[in-house]
Amino acid sequence: MISSRQIESIGRVGELVLDYSRHGRETVLSEFQSRSPWHLFPPITLDDTGCAYTLLLNPSGGLVGGDQLSLRARLGPQAHVLFSTPSANRIYRSVSEPSIQSVDLIVGPGAIGEWLPEVTIPFAGSRFCQRIRAEVGSGATLLLWDAIASGRMARGERWAFASLDNEIRITTASGRSVLERYHLNPTERGGVGLATAWDYIATLYLVNDTVNAEVWKRLAEQLAAILEARPGSVLGGVSQPAVPGLAVKLVASSAPDLNAILEAMWGAIRAHLWRLPVPDLRRY
Repeated sequence: MISSRQIESIGRVGELVLDYSRHGRETVLSEFQSRSPWHLFPPITLDDTGCAYTLLLNPSGGLVGGDQLSLRARLGPQAHVLFSTPSANRIYRSVSEPSIQSVDLIVGPGAIGEWLPEVTIPFAGSRFCQRIRAEVGSGATLLLWDAIASGRMARGERWAFASLDNEIRITTASGRSVLERYHLNPTERGGVGLATAWDYIATLYLVNDTVNAEVWKRLAEQLAAILEARPGSVLGGVSQPAVPGLAVKLVASSAPDLNAILEAMWGAIRAHLWRLPVPDLRRY
C-alpha cells in the first residue's frame, strides 16, 4: 500500500529557461536550460517575419499532483517570439497535492511576445495552481492568452475538479501593473458562479505603452464586434486595464467556438499592430 508521504513525493520538478535575441531580421534562441519533464524543442521559422515560434513540450502528457513546473523566458530588445503548445495542458486527479505551474516572461524593449498555449483541462478531482508573471519593457508588446476548460465534458466531468487557483500579473516599464487572481472550487458555496453554464473561460491581455489611444479604441471596437458575432455561444467584454492596452474576458460553450474567437481576435490584433496575418501553426 502506498503511504501519504510516498504519494506526495510522486511529483516532478521541471524547469525550462529560454533566452532570445535579435540577429538581423531573425529572432534566435541564444541560451537555454531544460530539466524533465520539460523537453526543449528548437524554435521553428514559420515565415519571413523573423518570429521564433516555440512549442512548449511536456512529453509526460500532463501534470500530476506534486508536479512543480517552471518556465522563464527572456526576450531581448526587438525580439519576436510566439509561444504555444502542441496540445491541451491536462491536469490529472490528485489525492492531496496540487500541480503547480509557474511562468515568468520578460519582454525587452521593442520586443513582441505572443503567449498562446492550448487550453488547460482539469480532470475530475484535480488540483491546479498557476502563476503567470510578465514584465513588459518600453515599446514592447505582450499578447497573453489563458483558457481553462470546465473538465472532460465527454466523460461528464464538467466542473468536477477539486480546486483551481490562477494568477496573472503584468508589469510595465513605468511600474504600473495589472493583476488578475481567482480561486475556483466547485464544491464550495457559490461554486464557479455564473460560469457554471459554460464550458470554457478565457482571458486575453494586450499590453503596449506606446500604442496610440485611437488605435486602442478602434481595436477595442473590433474585438467587441467579434465577441458579439456568436450570441449564445460566446459571452464576453473588452475593457481597459490599469496598464496601457486592452483586456478581454469571455466564456464559451464549446471548443470550436473558443478557437474561432481566439483566431478572429488574434487576426485583428496582428493586423492592427503589425500588419501581419495569423500564421499557420505547426503542432508537432
